[in-house]
Amino acid sequence: MNRPPMNRRRFLQTTSAIAAMAAAGHAPALAQPANARVLRYVPTGDPGSIDPIWTTNYETRNHGYLIYDTLFATGANFTIKPQMAEGADVSSDGKTWTIRLREGLKFHDGEPVRARDCIASLNRWSKRDSFGQTWAAAIDEMRASDDRTIVVRLKAPFPAFLQAIGKLSSNVAFIMPERVANTDAMQQITDTTGCGPYMFVRDEFRPGSRLVYARNPNYVPRSDASDWAAGAKVAHFDRVEWLIMPDAATSAAAIQTGEIDWLEELQPDTVPIVRRNRNVRVEIRNRLGAMPIMRFNQLHPPFNNVAIRRAVMLAVDQADFTSAIVGTDPELSNACLSMFTCNTPLASEVGADPLKAHSIDRAKEALTRAGYNGEKVVLLSGTDINNNHTQAQVTRALLQRLGMNVEYVATTWSTIVQRRASREPGAWNIFHTAWGGADMLNPAVSASLRGNGAGAWFGWPEEPRIEALRTRWFQAADDAESRRIAQEIQTVAFETVPFIPLGQIYLPAAVRANLTGIIQNPVPFFWNVRRA
Repeated sequence: MNRPPMNRRRFLQTTSAIAAMAAAGHAPALAQPANARVLRYVPTGDPGSIDPIWTTNYETRNHGYLIYDTLFATGANFTIKPQMAEGADVSSDGKTWTIRLREGLKFHDGEPVRARDCIASLNRWSKRDSFGQTWAAAIDEMRASDDRTIVVRLKAPFPAFLQAIGKLSSNVAFIMPERVANTDAMQQITDTTGCGPYMFVRDEFRPGSRLVYARNPNYVPRSDASDWAAGAKVAHFDRVEWLIMPDAATSAAAIQTGEIDWLEELQPDTVPIVRRNRNVRVEIRNRLGAMPIMRFNQLHPPFNNVAIRRAVMLAVDQADFTSAIVGTDPELSNACLSMFTCNTPLASEVGADPLKAHSIDRAKEALTRAGYNGEKVVLLSGTDINNNHTQAQVTRALLQRLGMNVEYVATTWSTIVQRRASREPGAWNIFHTAWGGADMLNPAVSASLRGNGAGAWFGWPEEPRIEALRTRWFQAADDAESRRIAQEIQTVAFETVPFIPLGQIYLPAAVRANLTGIIQNPVPFFWNVRRA
């Protein structure tokens, strides 16, 4: 069902109603009063999948950080630190890495974490993750010399070895039991046994409604200080409950009345009102922002035709998208004519002239020259994630202005997560998402910039020039060469249009003022959080 856009009047009505019920001693149906030992959180949307290797979906990634851990992890300023590992040694020729596990690591079922579990987990992860695919291609052999020691022999030195397995965001190299990690990477897991600070309570899982996590009493945090995804991960709550609230007005009202503790994304229309509540903090946690994109399916008409993709890009005005998502507040959006995260070292406007032009008339002419002949465009819209839904609505109007035959499919984001994996004709032609800035920093982590065909992210572009340049980028001798090669990649990307960048946005979170210890990071972490 298509959710109508939220407006301030409806927000005020909902807030007033909930406040009145709370004052009268009647808790609203959406949640009961918060328990001191329970952290109640509202994610941006329904995860749709509980397998953080099978999908790049951020809600699934965040779920993964609760129940799994990693051998290495990303600290502040994107430094890589040992996590489950004591450390790693590399041979003088750079071709052999030896990783030693910390003592006492256990899975949720009480079984010890062994080197062979880690090897199976890394193998499965590397089949799905863009960076992981490159990492795996460099490996000659990976073996367990004993239960706590992993030995990896490379074909040639690969300086980014730890950056790959310690990467911050989707897909994260989470460690699972060998029996789970042996699941085909193209199939979703059903066993959620992990080794992280919380355990998934499968019996209380209600898809589309609620996910519950219980503190893992056997988790042994590191002794060093918490640092983004690295260091000590201390679970201070007995339970973490994720409550799926698709209606933005309802969730904004719930954070005001204390029915929830943490709202991942507060919609811009409600920010001024919620900020006036002294019991709530409104804060931008992710200073890298998010990068909305329009993603094409290149397997089937009409977007298997590069000239048609270029014609659509010629019609795009980024301001139409950013203003529709976050309004006109300059603190909440930037123009970003780059394939890489703006305001970071590799960002540039090289090759972006077609996107700068944004002319409907020229786009119509280009579409005619490209041979568009009324082929259907199946446009997916995730109605329960506001920024994705809004992007799709703007795109529907844009394509209709161009005279394209649009089939607009409004459904839940969890349905899109499943549907976009289909390669069948008619399943989809365009979907929208917003990558966190951490996932578009460079060619190593940007899944949407891969050109490896069947192994690429949804849309499956095949572009050997991008793949060759990406290989050269890993071998860059210095920052200047790295930047030059990134600009060459961007030039090819604007020519071939695997996706259209739609700007840079900043979506604030809302948190009850009595919560402390939330890590300021591009990813919401649930360890070290306390109720004051």
